[in-house]
Amino acid sequence: MMWSTDKTKGASVRLENVFVDQDGLTILDNVTAWVPKGSHTAIVGPNGAGKTTLLLAILGQTAYRGRIRIECGPNGRPARIGYVPQRFAFDRNLPLTVLEFMVMGRQRLPLWFGRGRKHSTQARELLSAVKIDGLENRRLGALSGGEIQRVLLALALQQDPDLLVLDEPATGLDLQGEHIYCELLDELRRHIGFTQLIVSHDLATVTHHATHVICLNRKVAAEGPPRNVLTHETLTAIFGLHMGLVDSRAMPDGRSSCSAACCTGDEHA
Repeated sequence: MMWSTDKTKGASVRLENVFVDQDGLTILDNVTAWVPKGSHTAIVGPNGAGKTTLLLAILGQTAYRGRIRIECGPNGRPARIGYVPQRFAFDRNLPLTVLEFMVMGRQRLPLWFGRGRKHSTQARELLSAVKIDGLENRRLGALSGGEIQRVLLALALQQDPDLLVLDEPATGLDLQGEHIYCELLDELRRHIGFTQLIVSHDLATVTHHATHVICLNRKVAAEGPPRNVLTHETLTAIFGLHMGLVDSRAMPDGRSSCSAACCTGDEHA
């Protein structure tokens, strides 16, 4: 992965002619796109479109051809990246509290020596920031899916990220829970100042919250503000079926609602 100090165009991430091939199949085909600095950028597309693969390439977790440039942090330091996965597999019978889970990767001493005050204080502040401060002593395995996603968000924020990458973090949440989670992300992004890059399957959420959209189906079909790219023509092109349910005229400043979800379920690529 290449780091760039070029801030003239305000890009947090710039993708140039990115290809990913796996088992003889082309997963990403000449992807060129960008993520504006400070934006809430959403990647949308059908299952198998390569959305998760694109995130993994940006994170340096899969091989690719082409160029990925990520803007450096202040004073030229490498960008700090936080990541929230779609799912977190763990043994729910583990005798591990939320607070212990938060500090175990930060302090040098094993947990049986106790929790360090500094890291415990920071963890409590982050749990409060994601509005689950009352759960710090709850056993991790006793949390609901939505509560676990907030813990994972707090864990990602522990990196003090310049770029926060999320892979369908609202999977498994009901409509109200997804809306609350997205409102929380908007609040945190404005307060902390990170750039947010998220894979989402819900067009209603994207049109309401995103400031920049990348429409992907192995190739980039369109990118830009939601009101400009979430058109009937683009959605039909990437999903291969009649969408036609987004009215860009109802999206002032690229923010409103639409009446369709672009896809459901999981994707491997």
